[in-house]
Amino acid sequence: MSPGNSSHALAFLLTGIPGMARFHRWVFFPCCLMYLIAMLGNGTILLIVRVNRRLHQPMYYFLSMLATTDLGLTLSTLPTVLRVFWFGTGEISFPVCLTQMFCIHAFSFMESSVLLAMAFDRYMAICCPLRYSSILTSARVAKIGLGMVCRSLTLLPLICLLTQLPFCRSHVLSHSYCLHQDMIQLACTDSTLNSMYGLTLVLFVILDSVLIILSYTMIIKAVVGITSREEQAKALNTCISHFCAVLIFYVPMVGLSIIHRYGKNATPFGHVLMANIYLFVPPVLNPIIYSLKNKPIRKSLLRLLCQRLAWPGHGQ
Repeated sequence: MSPGNSSHALAFLLTGIPGMARFHRWVFFPCCLMYLIAMLGNGTILLIVRVNRRLHQPMYYFLSMLATTDLGLTLSTLPTVLRVFWFGTGEISFPVCLTQMFCIHAFSFMESSVLLAMAFDRYMAICCPLRYSSILTSARVAKIGLGMVCRSLTLLPLICLLTQLPFCRSHVLSHSYCLHQDMIQLACTDSTLNSMYGLTLVLFVILDSVLIILSYTMIIKAVVGITSREEQAKALNTCISHFCAVLIFYVPMVGLSIIHRYGKNATPFGHVLMANIYLFVPPVLNPIIYSLKNKPIRKSLLRLLCQRLAWPGHGQ
């Protein structure tokens, strides 16, 4: 295709796992299991927070936002992963690819914002407990949520910039879904502006991680000042779930960014593995972590299961 042709007439080819095309149907089964766990787990978190009035607190509102972004991330990749691994068809039109790319990056961007808001929630609860209720009101939490959505919309100019690029090289993408880092490598003209805007957005995510580290530094400083060992353990225990969620989100993201930018000699399998860990693992593990480590969530889940199974003596 010549540079002068319209990008909207393009069709990209999504790929699965390099060198394992004949095993794609078998690979789909663990992928399908992860999708089911992610949707069931995050959907259950949303249901529990909604039906249990005791959980109508800022911490659990933010947890609901995290579950929503994880569901969005899961549903963004499901259609193409299903087509590539089960039906063996990877062709995707340019507009559809852009739409999927926007959804994946927007929900990832939003998840970073949610994790930062949850870090601020933990900071207020531990360092300023007397001001917690007056600062994190329901109205303020709703405004924070709206701000996260508006912040993710800053990705729209990135989409507009991509539509201006001609793609005259191979149209084969490295994954079973569309990623910005993958698409700009196929452009046949200078994509510096697009790369710089993408880097600016990445810096916002890096800023989120820096602020999260700062929050935990202040939390640890406050916890060290508590004289009672029991109270110290109780305060830190409220942060474990969030800290695990931060690690399983940012570590794969950093790994994927490094391998795309500096891993030119890395095997294609390494690229695919890192991208799949980045997109699949957080939505699967987050509801499991919060169900195991958060006592109110765990108790609400058990109560909900008892009511659904109609066990004698339960659900009263």
